Amino acid sequence: MIKQSDLRGVVEDQQSRLNIGADDLKRNLLGQLPTNLENHALIISGIRRCGKSTLLRQLIKQDEGKVFFINFDTPKLFDFDLNDFELLDSLILESGASSLYFDEIQVVNGWELYVRQKLDQKYRVSITGSNASLLSQELGTKLTGRHISKELFPFSFSEFCRFTQTEPDANAFANYLTKGGFPEYLRSDNPEILSSLLDDILFRDIVVRYGIRDVRSLKRLLIFLISNVSNLFTANKFTQVLGIKSSTTILDYLSFFEQAYLIKLMPRFAYSYRAQIVNPRKIYIIDNGLIGAISASFSFDLGRRLENAVFWSLNQMHNELCYFSEQSFECDFVICQNKQAIELIQVCSELNADNHAREENGLWAAMEFFKLEKGTILTLDQSDIILKNGKRIEVLPVYNYFS
Repeated sequence: MIKQSDLRGVVEDQQSRLNIGADDLKRNLLGQLPTNLENHALIISGIRRCGKSTLLRQLIKQDEGKVFFINFDTPKLFDFDLNDFELLDSLILESGASSLYFDEIQVVNGWELYVRQKLDQKYRVSITGSNASLLSQELGTKLTGRHISKELFPFSFSEFCRFTQTEPDANAFANYLTKGGFPEYLRSDNPEILSSLLDDILFRDIVVRYGIRDVRSLKRLLIFLISNVSNLFTANKFTQVLGIKSSTTILDYLSFFEQAYLIKLMPRFAYSYRAQIVNPRKIYIIDNGLIGAISASFSFDLGRRLENAVFWSLNQMHNELCYFSEQSFECDFVICQNKQAIELIQVCSELNADNHAREENGLWAAMEFFKLEKGTILTLDQSDIILKNGKRIEVLPVYNYFS
């Protein structure tokens, strides 16, 4: 519970700084956001510091009406609770706003009830949040059919090139694989930015929220996950390696990491959902820049970093991604639509005499399995065409595929 005078001070201070960042790089997502929504809240979710607040300010700048903005993720509003929304209402009425912009509103318990009330009162409402599960659970119970959700990620490669003012070539992509796409880090080149981000996520979004007592094991698991980016994962294996007694605990921690947008686990392709669950999954971390911040000893494995970057790019383009593994043949990415494979992609930094048979044979096997005539191998800077038995493999530079 807070005083109205304190709330007014926070709102006035934040409103006075609304233009800060509004002229920064326009995100690709900005042009995809619906405008003038009626009876539906716009929800923008994503990992901390990926640019949600800046995107919200850019959205506000496009709004031709009277707007009201408040960011709840500030120490001055830590005591804000459901009853304080009544105080907020009086400030909104005073402002004469027709559009409401709530940054990180999910930190307030019961926020979804208030948002529904404002929608019923014919306000246009836009919201950001940093926890995928929290948003989806609450939206599914209180805002069913009353919201449109979008996800924002760290810079894509095309955004990275625009931000750094570089041409989209192999050198730029190699730089992207090292630095990643968090705007604040790219602006400052200060690795402490990423270390601080990880601390915020671990402690504010996971440890405090879920009451984690064994913080050391949580951190150890995260470091181990990063050192195994793009490798296969099973809970039992990690239990043995890390000395965590319960595989259930491991699975809980993984769920927390996923909900905070830190990692994503990709399943093996199977027509049976049960088979997908029991088979090992592949580990991917949200951004390559975090690898160095988490584990200084992590070797610079260009191939694994490349696969990690390709996964997150594909993840933003397609809802159904999995890997193929049959009879010792593997293909990195199977892109599906309505559970039917539509595209196959293999990833390696360089196709050479040592690996071409393995990479090509895995792709040929997947093409035969899915009855597809074409497959793609993404490399850092190679182009080629390979033909066999009426089927075709295109070797492409990754920067061309995603430009």
